[in-house]
Amino acid sequence: MDADLKSVAAARRCAESAFEAYRSFLGTEPAAIDAMVDAMARAIEPEAKRLGELAVEETGYGNVADKRVKNLFNSLSVADYLRDITALGVLWRDDAAKVAAIGEPMGVVAALIPVTNPTSTIIYKVLSAVKAGNAIVCAPHPRGVQCGLETVRIMADAAEQMGAPKGLIQCLDQVTIQGTAELMRHRRTSVVMATGGPGMVRAAYSSGKPTLAVGAGNVPCFVDDSKADQLGEVAEQIVTSKCFDYGTACVSEQAVIASRKIARELRHEMKLKGAYFCTPAEADRLAGVIFAGKQAMDPQNVGQSPQSLADKAGFSIPPNTRCLVSEETEIGWQRPLSAEKLNPVLAFYEARDADHAIELSNAIARFEGWGHSSVIHSDDPGVVARYSAIPTGRVLVNTPAIMGGMGYSTELEPSFMLGTGTWSGSITSDNVTALHLINIKRVAYESRPWRDIYDEYGE
Repeated sequence: MDADLKSVAAARRCAESAFEAYRSFLGTEPAAIDAMVDAMARAIEPEAKRLGELAVEETGYGNVADKRVKNLFNSLSVADYLRDITALGVLWRDDAAKVAAIGEPMGVVAALIPVTNPTSTIIYKVLSAVKAGNAIVCAPHPRGVQCGLETVRIMADAAEQMGAPKGLIQCLDQVTIQGTAELMRHRRTSVVMATGGPGMVRAAYSSGKPTLAVGAGNVPCFVDDSKADQLGEVAEQIVTSKCFDYGTACVSEQAVIASRKIARELRHEMKLKGAYFCTPAEADRLAGVIFAGKQAMDPQNVGQSPQSLADKAGFSIPPNTRCLVSEETEIGWQRPLSAEKLNPVLAFYEARDADHAIELSNAIARFEGWGHSSVIHSDDPGVVARYSAIPTGRVLVNTPAIMGGMGYSTELEPSFMLGTGTWSGSITSDNVTALHLINIKRVAYESRPWRDIYDEYGE
C-alpha cells in the first residue's frame, strides 16, 4: 500500500479507537487519574537515558546526556506540578456569587511531535492530556517514529496497569504529512497540540480544529552594566543554556546584547566558559552551513555539535568549545545568523547603552521571534521594567533561558510547549499545561431578580 494511504488509515484507526477509549475513561475519579500520571512518570524515570539514546540515534539531533535531562524534567517535574492542580470536577466556587466552575475533558488530543525533542515532548503532552481526562494520539516526525513509539509504549503500559482503557494513549506507526493532516482534521479529534516547523504549524491552524501551537523563538539576551561583577556566572548561564542538547530548544538564547561598558569582559568570560568567537569569514561560512538557501535552516545541520558545524564550515576550533559566536551589527535576513538557530550558535551585539540594548533586543524579537521569550541579566529594576515591554510572552530575569522558560529555575508552569500569543498567531502566550486541555463549565444560580432588568433599563 502507498505510504500516504497507510498513514491515513493508521490515523483513522487511532482516532476512532482513542475516541472509544476516551468514552470509557469519562467519569474516572481524579484521584485515579493522578495515580496514572504518577505511574507514567515513574515508568519513564529509569528509561530516560535509553530513550535519549534512541532519539539521538534515530534523529541525529542533540546529545544523550541532555536528552536524558529533558526526559526527566518532562516526567518528574511536570508530574509534580500536575499533582498539585485540579483539572477535573469543581475547579472553584463562589458561594456569595452562586457560581461554580467545573473542568471537563476536551476529548481526543492530536499531538504533533517535533523531531528536535521527540521523546520529551511526548512525555509532557501525554501526562498533560491524561491529567485533563483526555485521550491522546501522538503524530511524530517521520524521523522520530521509533523512539516515539517506544516512549508511548512505556507510558501506555504504565497507565493501563493502573486501569486506563487500552487505546487512551497512542502513537502513529505510519507517518506522512497526509496521515498527520488526517489525524488533525478527523471527526473524532477535539483539539490539536502542534509543536514543529512552521509548515506543520500552519497545517494545524488550517485543520479546522481548535489548535494550541507555538512559533519561532529568536530569543534576545541583554546583559546590563549592573552585572559587571557577576559576568562569570552570567557567561556560564548563557553558554550552558545555548549548548544544551546542541541548541535544539527554541527557548534558548539566540543573541547576546551587551552594554559597551561590559562587552569586552563578557566576551572574555564567555571564552573561558567554552564560547568560540568566529572571524567574519568563519561566521559567513557557518551561516552557509546552518541555512539552506534563503530563510530556511538546513534540517541536516540542526542540533549538531560545535565541532561538527565547524568541520562542515571548514575552520578549526579548540577541543573544549561548547558554542560558536558570531559578532553582528545588523538584524535581518541579510545576516542569517541574526535569526533563530537550532544549533549551539549565538549572535553577539555590542550596545551603546541600555536604551540601545533594548532597541536591539526589540528588533531581534520582532525578527523571527515574535511572542516567544526574551532574557535580561540585570540588578536594576528600572531597566528590567523597561526591557519587559519587548513583545514576548516570557521575560526571564537573571536565569538561563531554557531552564527559566520551561519552568525549572523560575515559577512558570513546567511545560515543553511555550505559547507565543497573538504576536505570532497563537491562541495563548502561556506555558501550556493540562489546564489548557479542558473545557470549563460554569454553573450559575440566579443572584438577582430577572424582572429587575426592566426596572433598570426600561423606558
